[in-house]
Amino acid sequence: MPASPAVLLVSDHVDGCVHVVTVPDGEVVARLTGRHLSEHAGFLALPGGRTACVDDRRGELLVLDPFGDRLVEAAVPVAVPAEHLAGDPAGRRLAVTTGLGRNTEPWSDLLTVVDLTTDEAARVRTRTGEPGVTVTGGQEPLVVLRHREPGALAVHRFADLLAAPPGCPPQPPGALLPLPDDGHGDAYDPATGRVFAATGEGVHRAHAEGGGLTAEPVIPWEHPARGWYLRLDTRRAALWSTLRGGPTDPLRWPEWTNHAWRHDLATSRTSLSALGPGLVFRLAFARHHTAFTRIHPDGDELVLLAHDGTVRRVPLPAMDGAPGRGATPWEGVERRAVAASPGADWVAVTRGGHGEVHIVDAASGREVTRLRLSTPLHHGGHAALRTPADGAEGDPVGR
Repeated sequence: MPASPAVLLVSDHVDGCVHVVTVPDGEVVARLTGRHLSEHAGFLALPGGRTACVDDRRGELLVLDPFGDRLVEAAVPVAVPAEHLAGDPAGRRLAVTTGLGRNTEPWSDLLTVVDLTTDEAARVRTRTGEPGVTVTGGQEPLVVLRHREPGALAVHRFADLLAAPPGCPPQPPGALLPLPDDGHGDAYDPATGRVFAATGEGVHRAHAEGGGLTAEPVIPWEHPARGWYLRLDTRRAALWSTLRGGPTDPLRWPEWTNHAWRHDLATSRTSLSALGPGLVFRLAFARHHTAFTRIHPDGDELVLLAHDGTVRRVPLPAMDGAPGRGATPWEGVERRAVAASPGADWVAVTRGGHGEVHIVDAASGREVTRLRLSTPLHHGGHAALRTPADGAEGDPVGR
C-alpha cells in the first residue's frame, strides 16, 4: 500500500465495508468488505499509525495498519455487541466491554481482554450494563470499568483477567470506587495515571494506588449543562467534552444548546465556547484545531475551534433523510462523523446516506476534496484519520 501523509479509514457499518483513502488527494487504496464495525466502540488509535476496532457481526477485534503491507494486522475473537474499547498506553493490552447493541436494554455482561504481543485473550463476566472502560499503564496495568445504576468504577488487574479459566467465569472487581448513577464518558491520562469519568456532577477523577483507585476532587462543568463524552487532548494536556443543555425531550432536539468544554490539566482552568443549537456530539483533534459537526434543520456546519480561540464555521450541504423537527435525531436518520489527526490540518466529515466525505483544510476552512465512496454511509458511518507518527495513541480510549 503506498505511503501517504495521512490516511482516512471510513467505516460503513450498515453495508459492512471499510474504505481506506489517502488524504488529501482522495485515492481509495483499499476496501475491507464483509466487516460491520461497532460504531459505538469506535476506533482506537495504536502506535505506528495503526488502529483497532471491533467487527460486531463476526465478533472480532481488528488491528488495522493502513501504512503497512497488510491492512489487517490481527483479528482476535471477542465478545459482542461491543460497547467500549480501550488499551494501555503501549497499545499492547486491550479491553472490550459489551452492552446494548441493537437491543432495547443491555443484556451481556462479558468483558474481553487481549494481549496483542502474546496473542492471549480471555473472557469473563462482570456486570450487565453499558460499561465504559480504561486500561492503565505501569508494571501492573488495571482495567477500570465505569458502571451505571449503581454507579461505580470497578477495578480489575489485567493479569488476573487474562489468567481467567475458560467458560467466561464471573470476575468480581478487586476494588470499587462509588460514582453517581449517570456516568457517561471516560478518559485516561497516561502522563499522570489518572482515570476520568463524566457524570452530571462533573468530571470525576482518580489515580491508581495499591491496586485500587483513590478519588480526587470533582472537576465541575461550570455550566448548567453536562457532557456525555470525554476526550483527552494529546496536544496540550486537556480534557474536552460537548455540554448539551436545553429541553430534555428528544423531540425538541433543535433547541438543544451546545458548548465546547475544555479543561486544562496543567492549570486547572476551564473554558467554554458556544457551538450553536442542534445535535453536536463527538469531536476530533487536528493539528491546531478542534473540530465539531453541528446538525440542525436550518443548516449543518463544521465548527473549527483554533488554539488561539478563533472560531470558524464551515457550512455543509444538507443530507437527505436528516433529522427533522418533531422526531428524534438518532432513530432511522442520517448523521455525520468527524475525523482528524493531531499530526495534520485535514478534517474529514461524512455526509450520511450520500456516500460522501468532505475533506476540509482546518487552517483555511476550505473544502479541498469531496470523496464519493461506493457505499452510502448510512447513519453517517464512522471515521478515523491517522498519520504515521501523530501521537493520537496518547488518548488510549476508542472514539
